[in-house]
Amino acid sequence: MTTTTPTVGVGAQATEPTTRGARVRKRLNSRTATLVSVVIAMLWTIPTFGLFISSLRPENEIKTTGWWTFFSDPQITLENYQEVLFSSGSSGQLASYFINSLAITIPSVLFPLAFASLAAYALAWMNFKGRDWVYIGIFALQIVPLQMALVPLLRFFSTGVTIAGVQILPAWDLVDEQKFAQVWFAHTCFALPFAVFLLHNFISQLPGDLMEAARVDGATHPKIFRTIVLPLIMPALAAFGIFQFLWVWNDLLVALIFAGGGDETAPLTVRLAELAGTRGNEWQRLTAGAFVSIVVPLIVFLSLQRFFVRGLLAGSVKG
Repeated sequence: MTTTTPTVGVGAQATEPTTRGARVRKRLNSRTATLVSVVIAMLWTIPTFGLFISSLRPENEIKTTGWWTFFSDPQITLENYQEVLFSSGSSGQLASYFINSLAITIPSVLFPLAFASLAAYALAWMNFKGRDWVYIGIFALQIVPLQMALVPLLRFFSTGVTIAGVQILPAWDLVDEQKFAQVWFAHTCFALPFAVFLLHNFISQLPGDLMEAARVDGATHPKIFRTIVLPLIMPALAAFGIFQFLWVWNDLLVALIFAGGGDETAPLTVRLAELAGTRGNEWQRLTAGAFVSIVVPLIVFLSLQRFFVRGLLAGSVKG
């Protein structure tokens, strides 16, 4: 009677080093990714931190030394912010422009969100003739440069719309305080193609069985959109809302053209451009004004960050 001794297969011996090597590579890749992320975060954070430190330093210190010398000789003053926000001179009164920026940005974010979400739902779940062509046309509008639309929009505001000698829409004869409407209209038009495209891709991925069940229960399209679709697309709405808020808040071209440079309608970016042009040597005011301008976008981004990440990752993993 012969006995056989169990032997370990060659395949099993080869699997162990392979698995061990995969674990080592995965660990190295994770460490490398973490290190790269930390370096990138520092590269983005250090200039902002230096801007904040500079905005708090006295005028003589900021003009003669770098912001990093603050740690060896710390001197703090709020006079820069006092001059920029509340002084009556040519370098102050930034607070009123701050309010103008809020008055321009908030409606310019809400209007595209409302119109684009309705249009995206209609293009995704409502059957009508020419739906695909409408979607292709909206998608194609994304490649139109913003600068090409400025002249047609200005003509639309100044003369209205006339077809075959018939006045379809009248001219916009607005005073300075009412020019916010022109900026809202312009930003909404520029934002709608991308917003519809983004939200359509999100809404079209919702389960069809959910929509069918709602229709069987007698729900109409408005009710389905309000009770089912809208809560589910909140991450996508937040993601686009952040993009649109940052774009409108930092915009100079559209606001300067359609709202003008008056104190009643000019946003914060127009005032900062004036400070840079007329007070280019007074860095303490420029740093204070620049930091004031980035406070609100930082608050918006940090408060909606979790929705932003969920919106970006939506649809990337299916289970």
